[in-house]
Amino acid sequence: MRTILNFNEKWAFTKQAAAVPTSLPADWERVNLPHTWNGVDGQDGGNDYYRGAAYYAKIVNKAELPVAERFYLELQGANSSADVYVDGKHLARHDGGYSTWRVDLTEHLGMMSLLVVKVDNSANNTVYPQMADFTFYGGLYRDVQIICVSESHFDLDHYGSPGLAVTPEIVGTDAKVTVETWVTNMKPGQTLRYALYTGCGREVTTTETAETKVELEIKDVRLWHGRKDPYLYIAKIELLEGGNIVDNVSTRFGCRRFEIDPDNGFILNGEEYPLRGVSRHQDRPGIGNALLPEHHEEDIDLICEMGATTVRLAHYQHDQYFYDLCDERGMVVWAEIPYISKHMPTGRENTISQMKELVIQSHNHPSIVVWGLSNEITIGGSDEDLLENHRILNDLCHELDKTRLTAVAAVSMCKIDDPYLSIPDVVSYNHYFGWYGGETGMNGPWFDNFHATHPNIPIGCSEYGCEGLDWHTSDPKQGDYTEEYQTYYHEELIKQFFTRKYLWATHVWNMFDFGSDARAEGGTNGRNHKGLVSFDRKYKKDSFYAYKAWLSDEPFVHLTSKRYTDRVEEVTRVTVYSNLPEVELFANGVSLGKKTAKDHFFRFEVPNVGETRLEAVAGDCRDESVIRKVKTFNEAYRLVDKGAVLNWFDVTEPEGFLSLNDKMGTVLKTCAGMQMFVNMIRKLMNGNGNVELAGFEINAEMLGMLSSFTVLRLFTMMTGMFNVKFTKEQLLGINEQLNRIPRPRK
Repeated sequence: MRTILNFNEKWAFTKQAAAVPTSLPADWERVNLPHTWNGVDGQDGGNDYYRGAAYYAKIVNKAELPVAERFYLELQGANSSADVYVDGKHLARHDGGYSTWRVDLTEHLGMMSLLVVKVDNSANNTVYPQMADFTFYGGLYRDVQIICVSESHFDLDHYGSPGLAVTPEIVGTDAKVTVETWVTNMKPGQTLRYALYTGCGREVTTTETAETKVELEIKDVRLWHGRKDPYLYIAKIELLEGGNIVDNVSTRFGCRRFEIDPDNGFILNGEEYPLRGVSRHQDRPGIGNALLPEHHEEDIDLICEMGATTVRLAHYQHDQYFYDLCDERGMVVWAEIPYISKHMPTGRENTISQMKELVIQSHNHPSIVVWGLSNEITIGGSDEDLLENHRILNDLCHELDKTRLTAVAAVSMCKIDDPYLSIPDVVSYNHYFGWYGGETGMNGPWFDNFHATHPNIPIGCSEYGCEGLDWHTSDPKQGDYTEEYQTYYHEELIKQFFTRKYLWATHVWNMFDFGSDARAEGGTNGRNHKGLVSFDRKYKKDSFYAYKAWLSDEPFVHLTSKRYTDRVEEVTRVTVYSNLPEVELFANGVSLGKKTAKDHFFRFEVPNVGETRLEAVAGDCRDESVIRKVKTFNEAYRLVDKGAVLNWFDVTEPEGFLSLNDKMGTVLKTCAGMQMFVNMIRKLMNGNGNVELAGFEINAEMLGMLSSFTVLRLFTMMTGMFNVKFTKEQLLGINEQLNRIPRPRK
């Protein structure tokens, strides 16, 4: 019988070793897994977190292991490359930091052996990801186990496979269920017992045979139907010899059918089922990506509370436990590999191996409906090598899994006739109109144009969002990082996206704030603040409730801007979110009237005198907040970027001339401004030691996106995206040049 031992505790760890040890070092730090060495420096800004090799070591006492014929080490996540050694001998290497892989230790274990895992997240040009807006946390950040089996056992060597693949097909009211397994060293006379069970453990059907692939039937099948009814069956296989169980594996699975229609969006079991949801990164403050089960559970609880029907698990393979939770909760999943931002011709084999692992390891999850081939991969332009890489991945997915579709997440400036968009089955775009340039009202019409131009291509939005922190205003503006602008932005996007049923899926970027050590925005460096929920999961931003009002059936009412107490205006607007038809607002116990709102966003004009206690009432639901009249604006509400090289108020703005505080669109309208910008970009691309900008195209689409940025904000963004650092003196020098250029005439 198979025995699985958790091997997480009492590892020795160091980043200082010069070589692989052959005895357990006494002076190394002791850690328990899951563990990352970037839990702090990967989230504090500066893009200077440690990227290099580190070592984990532990004694394996064979006497403490169960009696077995073979012993496999299973590593569920070692980022991003790792080597395994036993007593100084190199046994295996793995490239790719987000999947499960195993090493056969059997022939190399003595009675007391030193196991060493060298993990390395150094920059290189062969293993993805290498360029992206998130921290590449290094470490053994998921569970490590030892699997003890007989010589005859379900396969443990094939791309981290769970040992069986279950593929249901709906036929009328029944399901044909193909169950395939792989057995290592199967002996004559051994047989396989296949059994299917209901979710509560009642046997549905069983058969015993020597065949490794069988077809079973479930009569009157209960379908897996997303959030409405995420019903799961159980498949078990036993390897038998003389009536005794030699090995066994099991998995849960769901029976469902789906299609993605260019006009009607996602269709689940014959029913239109709009996919409206979020994306998710797998990290937390202080611990990085070294998550425990309770962290995954809290995340899925919050996503479900909001009412989402889909989650894009970006930008890599997530913990199998989280896919399990999505199966249980009925969350439709986009799963992908970290083929992101920058195509590397030398990285093709790594994209293939990571895709094989993702598809093979995740095959049995009914929640997964698309395999993501890449994300924003044409930022640096498109060429034949990139196209060929996508064709290979697309064909590979369909070869390994004929039941699911493929997708890409295209960068905003990607032209809609780019040939790479014709490779996958469905397409989504990452658009940030209203945050990274453009206006919020551009989003819906852009998708209408794509749909009209390519009526046979299912189109969705794989990323959209804006940053919102604890800054506040009654007059929100693009780029101010206030919670109020974030809520305005999402209100507008909800109304545009949720009324266009042809959009096959929409995914907010992001459900949670996350670590991105290169970032220097919003007053807190090292993080992306686009989440609907704070990094520590303790604060649900107002925009969270805007989505809940549209997506959730759980009655609620929510007063927005609770953290914005002090206000200078005589009459202030108060917004209330609810999924109930009517809201009444009280100020110091006096009713200000009842409102209805088809868009679930209820607006009240409230006299601002002294201190006012507000209470919103909708049905049996209540929520409270306080506002206070003040004479002058509370500067604690205004963004002052303490970590910034330069703030907007440090910039000189002579009347009639340009400055760093002008928008790029204004600068580019002048010949001198255009020439200055082009020369600067050329200089950056041609060297200065900055290889990350090499080869990137500055085309009309990119210039259009940049037009709504202030020059200062653009340079701040370049610091985060491309690791281009500007000193205060350099920025003031650029401002001096701009101060000599007259503003364009209106």
